[in-house]
Amino acid sequence: MAWFKRKEKGITTATEDKMDIPKGLWYKSPTGKIIDADELARNLFVSPEDGFHVRIGSAEYFQILFDNNEFVELDKNMTSKDPLHFVDTKKYADRLKDVMEKTKLKDAVRTGVGKSKGKELVICCMDFAFIGGSMGAVVGEKIARGIDHAIKNKLPFVMISKSGGARMMEAAYSLMQLAKTSVKLAQLAEAKLPYISLCTDPTTGGTTASYAMLGDINISEPGALIGFAGPRVVRDTTGKDLPEGFQTAEFLLEHGFLDFITPRKELKDKINLYIDLIQNNNIR
Repeated sequence: MAWFKRKEKGITTATEDKMDIPKGLWYKSPTGKIIDADELARNLFVSPEDGFHVRIGSAEYFQILFDNNEFVELDKNMTSKDPLHFVDTKKYADRLKDVMEKTKLKDAVRTGVGKSKGKELVICCMDFAFIGGSMGAVVGEKIARGIDHAIKNKLPFVMISKSGGARMMEAAYSLMQLAKTSVKLAQLAEAKLPYISLCTDPTTGGTTASYAMLGDINISEPGALIGFAGPRVVRDTTGKDLPEGFQTAEFLLEHGFLDFITPRKELKDKINLYIDLIQNNNIR
């Protein structure tokens, strides 16, 4: 016997009056774990169920690394141009306008200067939400200026990479950034200032072929995809099955391409530890 019976038939509810569950209350990890969104945020966007590191952007990394989330952003209004008048499914100029409105970002990298564990440093952090974190002329220029600021003020430099590679809409302008940023990092090394490179998911293409792998210490978050060409492209080119876990942070650590894998909760302590060790300072 049913506990409840409808006394009237044909009852309907207007769409605007329906009590739907709001989006964004829950997050489902790739392993199928369901996590409350607020709990995930409190856990630095790492799933407490399985340790999966959810992709985050510059705002979250700055909050993790800078003391009290206090920092000064450099070159924050620098934006890309369209020198090639590039068009694919839409005009590049229109794509830039749309993605800036959607993400509230000016380009795929932001530079912050502030204190971390009491000492000042420069952090450049990429945002995958901006055209896949693609590396265009503005990305290269902002990284170069961030390094210049570090050299001028004798500060350590931290690069957080998260990129699908070079930005095809800027063609050779994009590829020139590989050499540009590499030269600037050589100048940073000549000034004997520490450079910590953090590779996050994903770090691929021209980013990997330049600044992402040039750190005094190269570190990564667990499970991050790191490589030049993607697994499918490598398989199609070589015609061979790839090793299990190919291009994961753990595989690269095992084969000597990374120095350490650092969980997100330990990033602030570990990055500052590496800086203190490189500079022969007292450990904070």
